[in-house]
Amino acid sequence: MLSEKAIKLIDDKNFGVLATISKNGFPHATPIWVDRDGDYILINTTENRKKVKNVRVNPKVALTVINNQNPYEKVCIEGEVVEISYNNAEEHIDKLAKKYLGLDKYPWKRPNEKRIILKIKPIKEYS
Repeated sequence: MLSEKAIKLIDDKNFGVLATISKNGFPHATPIWVDRDGDYILINTTENRKKVKNVRVNPKVALTVINNQNPYEKVCIEGEVVEISYNNAEEHIDKLAKKYLGLDKYPWKRPNEKRIILKIKPIKEYS
C-alpha cells in the first residue's frame, strides 16, 4: 500500500523520475508525469519509448516523486510493471494535461502516435 505521503505527492502536481533497466544492464531514468489508480501507479507514454522497451524485457522499476515546492521532500518506490495497456490511454493523457498544464487536451499529440499506460504495482517505499 502507498503511504499517505506518497499519495499526496503523486496526487499533487509533482514530477517523477522513472528508472528502468536497459538490455545492457544500465539504468535508464526519465522525468515523467505521474498518476495513480488506488495503490497502483500509472505512467502514460508512447509505445516507442525506451522505457517501454525496457519494461517489456524487465518489468522492475524505481520511481522517485519529488515535491516541486520543496525538492528535499520526496518518496522513492520500487515496483513492477504489471500491465501495459492501450485502453483509455488517450483520455488519460488528457487528464494528465489538465493536472500538469491546466489544459483540457494534451497539446503535443502527434499523428500515428500510440499512447499506452504502464501500471506499476509498488513493492517497497522509502523516503
